[in-house]
Amino acid sequence: MNVSKNTTIRFEHLGLMDYQQAWDYQEKVFNSILALKVQNRQASPEDQQATPNYLLFCSHPHVYTLGKSGHEKNLLLNEEGLKQKGATYYKINRGGDITYHGPGQIVGYPILDLENFFTDIHQYLRYLEEAVIRTLAEYDIVAGRIPGLTGVWLDHEEQRNPRKICAMGVKCSRWVTMHGFAFNINTDLDYFNNIVPCGITDKQVTSLAKELGHEVPLAEVEEKLKHHLAALFGATIIPALHEERH
Repeated sequence: MNVSKNTTIRFEHLGLMDYQQAWDYQEKVFNSILALKVQNRQASPEDQQATPNYLLFCSHPHVYTLGKSGHEKNLLLNEEGLKQKGATYYKINRGGDITYHGPGQIVGYPILDLENFFTDIHQYLRYLEEAVIRTLAEYDIVAGRIPGLTGVWLDHEEQRNPRKICAMGVKCSRWVTMHGFAFNINTDLDYFNNIVPCGITDKQVTSLAKELGHEVPLAEVEEKLKHHLAALFGATIIPALHEERH
């Protein structure tokens, strides 16, 4: 395909949004990019159009989501327990096991055509992790990876008290991505007590606020995170225009 690569990413902040609503929105954007890729394959070179890339940030009301490879037994609440916690529960089409989303979290949904950047899903995941690691370094927090586990961890080397600060689970089809990461900033960590996070029983979950001993403005962290994502992907991040919304 001769269409030129587009390394611009259109950023949109969805605010606090219901999980199903955000999932539906992601699906629309994702499917529109897939449709354009199919259209390009059938078009002459001069009629092909560059595929767009999007980065969505939001947070969700209390919700538990279970990925394709997950086990329902890792949700420790029944329907009544969910109601008492004011939480909802969804089985979804990303990789990974169970996780929690809630207020005070940065949930990032990059919907990228990786053919605009590189075609390597492992590199993609490592770049998402690296952006979070670099963001945490700006708060003098050393974070990294634990071999065999996705996401970003503290005390990842000695592992005396390893704790996850950012969970990840993605879907990729024809090199277009959706779903993404959940970065705990001012998150109520008690909600993690109702699940076996990502199916891992012997490690803790933490947040930036817990590690620093005080809350941090979400917008401040979001700007740092966007900067590091742009640098790693060699991308320019611009605001999505209202009329571009799907």
